[in-house]
Amino acid sequence: MNNNPLLHIFGEVLFDHFPDGSRVLGGAPFNVAWHLQAFGQSPRFISRTGDDPSGHEIATLMAAWDMSREAVQTDNEHPTGSVRVLIQDGEPHYEIVADCAYDFIDSKLLEEKQTQGILYHGSLAIRNPVSRTALKAAKARHQGKVFVDVNLRPPWWDRETLLPLLYDADWVKLNEAELIALCPDEHGLEAAMQAFCAQFDLEILVVTRGEQGAVAYDGQQHFVTVKPPASTAVVDTVGAGDAFAALLLLGLSKQWPLTVTLERAQAFACSLVGRRGATVADRAFYRAFSEQWGL
Repeated sequence: MNNNPLLHIFGEVLFDHFPDGSRVLGGAPFNVAWHLQAFGQSPRFISRTGDDPSGHEIATLMAAWDMSREAVQTDNEHPTGSVRVLIQDGEPHYEIVADCAYDFIDSKLLEEKQTQGILYHGSLAIRNPVSRTALKAAKARHQGKVFVDVNLRPPWWDRETLLPLLYDADWVKLNEAELIALCPDEHGLEAAMQAFCAQFDLEILVVTRGEQGAVAYDGQQHFVTVKPPASTAVVDTVGAGDAFAALLLLGLSKQWPLTVTLERAQAFACSLVGRRGATVADRAFYRAFSEQWGL
């Protein structure tokens, strides 16, 4: 029996298309759900795919990974999500196709029962009012914590839409550039984090900093910093933030100390960037961490 709080993951699932012609299953919320499933958490993934070959492939891959598909809707009008990934100076850049199935998550098809635990969502899937309405409905029925993973992908965001999501959040994760964009009047990382935490009345704020690691702030004047080893081998950084977010959710749900959670999130993300793409279909990859952490 799983005694962990339930994890509800809302948002996009898509295929990342790379310059070499390869494609990899992705979408930040899907990546998070995939990792959590591998760590034995059985998350409820709420999304929508097209009735097309890509959508059918996602269903097959989810089934093979033992992921629940009860909250994944099928869209007969809009295609499964897709993104073109461009690597410039070692950093991924994304061309995100508009009007995909995940933009049209239907609130009327969501379960109407009250939910507990943690509800995770990003900021991309709510670029469309239809999915935004579905998220609002899901949050109205949720009695637990809310974790917002900010992904500012121009032109798919605006302050008017994003700020209410942050006011609803208990925990937020974003990168340093996103923090600066949302908190431009503060000088210095720690001052900006404190101001951001106070503005949105957060319990925990986590700022990722790429090769410089990450910093967390718990709103009680406590900062925790982690950095990756200098020897970290990098194949690509696509999905590194999602791997980090998955471990934050795992740590929060299991009530690990914040320092332990950040250290494990950093270790997992460092391992993931040594592989191509945002997800890994090798259970042994996850088993090594599970055994190390006593899961």
